[in-house]
Amino acid sequence: MRGFFSPSLGSSGSFRSLGAPLIATVLALSSLSLPATTVTAVPAAPVTGGIPGSTRSLPLAPLTRARGLGAAPEQGVYRADGERFSLLGVVWDDPGAELRGRIQVRTRAAGTGAWSGWQDVETHNAGHGPDPGTAEAASPRVRGATAPLWVGASEGVDVRVRAASVRLPDGTRSAGARTSVPLPSGLRLELVDPGDDGTPPGAPADAPHTGADTAAARAASAANTDVAGFGALEIPELDKAATERELTRLKGPARTASYIGARPRIVTRLGWGADESLREPGFGYTKTVRAAFVHHTGSGNQYSCSQTPSVIRSIYRYHVKSMGWRDIGYNFLVDKCGTVYEGRAGGVAKAVLGAHTLGFNSDSMGIAVIGTYTETEPADAVVTALARLTAWKLGLNGADPQGRTYLTSGGGNLYRKGKNVQLNVVSGHRDGFATDCPGAALYARLGAARSAAADYQGR
Repeated sequence: MRGFFSPSLGSSGSFRSLGAPLIATVLALSSLSLPATTVTAVPAAPVTGGIPGSTRSLPLAPLTRARGLGAAPEQGVYRADGERFSLLGVVWDDPGAELRGRIQVRTRAAGTGAWSGWQDVETHNAGHGPDPGTAEAASPRVRGATAPLWVGASEGVDVRVRAASVRLPDGTRSAGARTSVPLPSGLRLELVDPGDDGTPPGAPADAPHTGADTAAARAASAANTDVAGFGALEIPELDKAATERELTRLKGPARTASYIGARPRIVTRLGWGADESLREPGFGYTKTVRAAFVHHTGSGNQYSCSQTPSVIRSIYRYHVKSMGWRDIGYNFLVDKCGTVYEGRAGGVAKAVLGAHTLGFNSDSMGIAVIGTYTETEPADAVVTALARLTAWKLGLNGADPQGRTYLTSGGGNLYRKGKNVQLNVVSGHRDGFATDCPGAALYARLGAARSAAADYQGR
């Protein structure tokens, strides 16, 4: 079986077996960075290598019959076995509808067969997504959805959705009584199996993957050839002097100020095993990166750092297959050990248009810390990773992490479309959208991240 990395990949980063025409195509794709445009990829080759992931969608059914004004409707589904998955979420038909209520789930562990306790699924996820009016948001495949929940290798599931109830206002015939809020239509439970990335069992972490050798995979890798060799599993870290030389190469000698932090190590999409056949072809770009929005994924903290690639593959599949986005929404992800991962395809040094902060995706980037940080304190390694990443990426675009900037709202629940909004250059998701994200505990550490980032930039 020949995967993405073949013996013909030389140490110089060239892919000799592809032939001159395809190399020319790849290099052309990697050099494009036009604002607000999409590059069409060449047709994909057959997928080979690795065990592909999967998504199983189970419709929810009524669990009880509503009886009078005080009864809240419930829906759910129960499967004792036969469902292999590691991440789950609930989706519904109308992306503009809000699920007001509570979702609880328990899962049956693969291997032991033991059932977990009941866990809550985060229902407030509407602030993540493409901006209103964009082609991505207008896609008929886009759905409303909860945050994803990582549950580990599982084979059985039991989920219950209970609608919230509200008190009827004075002046109505049944004033003071309680009635349930209707649940969104088309509720379905999504069960995601991340598959594997094609790395042989027992191989070292930096071993070449045997993932799919497709045009989409080549294009995603070629988008990073301005900072790393073609087919790189990671973008290596640089010291500050080397980063400043790279800044001159990328932006030109006219750039006099060198307020940029040393480039951190970044695991590429190939490094975490992205199945490039899932996403839409081509890449979308915005003009620049003026701000960074920090998120948490709301997916829980019950993962080990060695599982991070599987978690990201699951979130990626959930965003694309279950929620209907063109690619994973975040530009970067950071795990609880402080490792930085490439998110949406298009090149880590480029201004890739994401789907992370509804209303403010243009001229910004989204960084998601994997986990739930409503009460859990992020590790110092997480804060350091946020500071190093923002010092570098914002420095590429001349932005001060401790400064303020203006972004034009694309529409949301805090700012109307077209409003010019002043925000911190390093903001939390809640600064652009009324949400709890990135969690109170992580939000409280953003000041430390801004200060450290400015220090890394030499300000």
